[in-house]
Amino acid sequence: MDILSNLALGFSIALTPTTLFLAIVGCFLGTIIGALPGLGPSNGVALLIPISFTLGLDAMSALVLLTSVYYGCMYGGRISSILLNIPGDEPAMMTTLDGYPMARKGRAGDALVISAVASFVGAFLATVGLMVMSPLLARVAFQFGPAEYFALYLLAFCTLGGLGSNNQAKAALAAALGLGLAMVGLDKTTGMPRFTYGELHLMDGIDFLVAIVGLFAVSEIFFFIESHGKNSAIGVKIESNRIPWKDIWLTRWTMLRATVIGFIAGVLPGAGASLGSFLAYAGEKAIAKDKHTFGTGNPKGIAAPEAGNNAAAGGALIPMLTLGVPGSGTTAVLLALLLTLNITPGPLLFTERPEIVWGLIASLFIGNFVLLILNIPMVKIFVHILSVPSYILLPGVTMIAFVGIFSLTGSSFDMLMMVGFGALGYILRKLDIPTVPVILGILLGNQMEDNLRRAMVLSDGDWTYLFSSGIAIGLWTAAVLGFLAPIFLRRFLKKPLPDSETAAADVAAADKD
Repeated sequence: MDILSNLALGFSIALTPTTLFLAIVGCFLGTIIGALPGLGPSNGVALLIPISFTLGLDAMSALVLLTSVYYGCMYGGRISSILLNIPGDEPAMMTTLDGYPMARKGRAGDALVISAVASFVGAFLATVGLMVMSPLLARVAFQFGPAEYFALYLLAFCTLGGLGSNNQAKAALAAALGLGLAMVGLDKTTGMPRFTYGELHLMDGIDFLVAIVGLFAVSEIFFFIESHGKNSAIGVKIESNRIPWKDIWLTRWTMLRATVIGFIAGVLPGAGASLGSFLAYAGEKAIAKDKHTFGTGNPKGIAAPEAGNNAAAGGALIPMLTLGVPGSGTTAVLLALLLTLNITPGPLLFTERPEIVWGLIASLFIGNFVLLILNIPMVKIFVHILSVPSYILLPGVTMIAFVGIFSLTGSSFDMLMMVGFGALGYILRKLDIPTVPVILGILLGNQMEDNLRRAMVLSDGDWTYLFSSGIAIGLWTAAVLGFLAPIFLRRFLKKPLPDSETAAADVAAADKD
């Protein structure tokens, strides 16, 4: 009854004309920002904070606006991933694996609708979890120390081999390359430069946004030039813009499983939507009977990461509100906003300022429906992007990416580095080495190193501390099995399965039925 009464209080605040208007505007702006390659929710929210202060918004209004932008960005990131094979942000990387192949089959509209519904399911159920389960899940997240986090990140890297490549060694090489690039910059403990070679621009390390845009957007330009546009989703004729009810029904359990995985990943401080998206995709592929079709346009490969990363976005709000610990980069920005407005997140926030918490939760419920209503009818608009001449669209998108990165960093060196990452991405893809592990290595490498160091400090250098809890042992076991199992099972699994060309043909035939 307390939950219902508190929720009624929240809706009484969220349904006021001003708050409702801000939620709609935030959702619309967030979708656009999320669709622009290289920006993402963290930067989108950060860029809009000055605007919220300029407008003189109070704490409730500012929080509603920016969290609506946050959710909208999580929806919007899938658009460029599916249409252009360029992730709008890092959580949308996994959507490119099946979203882009589906678009190349002429089913871009279907892919966008499936991803929109999966995003809605993940975000809506995560908001329910935020409302009902925040005290319980906050206690679970509190059980994670540096040893558990190190094992969690190790699990992510050990299971990368089954995602972007059929060769475990190539995936491990890509992950090692990403971890090596993450080491560039000043050592946080000693203050000594590492692998900077005297270059001042590298002292702060490599910005993962620069790496993402380079490895995806710029390398895509190189492939576009090489193929003269023949091997690109751009310019593909769309057969229909119908709502794929059959695919939505077939992926219903995928969405629910991915929501649970993504929500748990979001609750863990520091894990974030990227890990939630990855684990959701990996988990679904592991149990799927048609795992050989993943990467060729399987709807489950779209629904899983989208539900996972949107659920993680909602789950990340739990540690921020209940513990004052950001669950992701975007919630770190939101936490800074709350502190600036003299609002201290923590357990007492639910009793001292219930209008803030429950007004926010009610606004998120409304925002999810607004986003679904906006995204389904706008499928035709997004698909019509493909009718723009390819020689105009792809360079234009790349120019937007360059301008977006330069507006954030203001550094011409980062522009050159982005081109360098584009050349690296082109070479890796020609060698059939997946680029996703490189990005995840850059993204998670510093956090993995920090947690390893904290574990060694707490244990006075005793490496057995890394196996000191049941959670850590379970994660280590899963990591070892996740790395070794594909090596032994891949040959066995390939025998009864058709080869990749036959599989792709089967999927294409199924899509036409």
